[in-house]
Amino acid sequence: MSKQAISTHLAPAAIGPYSQAIRSGNLLFLSGQIPLDPASGNIVEGDAAVQTARVLQNLSAVLEAAGSSLGHVLKATVYLRDLADFAMMNEVYARFFAGCPPARSTVEVARLPRNVSVEIDLIAEVEG
Repeated sequence: MSKQAISTHLAPAAIGPYSQAIRSGNLLFLSGQIPLDPASGNIVEGDAAVQTARVLQNLSAVLEAAGSSLGHVLKATVYLRDLADFAMMNEVYARFFAGCPPARSTVEVARLPRNVSVEIDLIAEVEG
């Protein structure tokens, strides 16, 4: 099975030896995104709601670069620095995944890159 790296300047560039996403067949595996502004490379300041919105915008840009969309997401994993932020994250998350939301896991972690509040990775499909 072949694999293809997906990349877009509309989401933060990978800062290590990984791809923004990998396509294998009709599946997309998106690396975790944190709330970085793709234009400046700076962390978006704000609470977990503000940071979740930026993360999902970044992920949406990668999906679109691969010919997919949030509507084709099968599985999401949400990493929160503090599970007390769950309600804030969940409210924003629900706006991005209307209709039939993907399967999801949400976990609290000891620390996230650059000490952000949230990181999310996705598995999606591409039609065709």
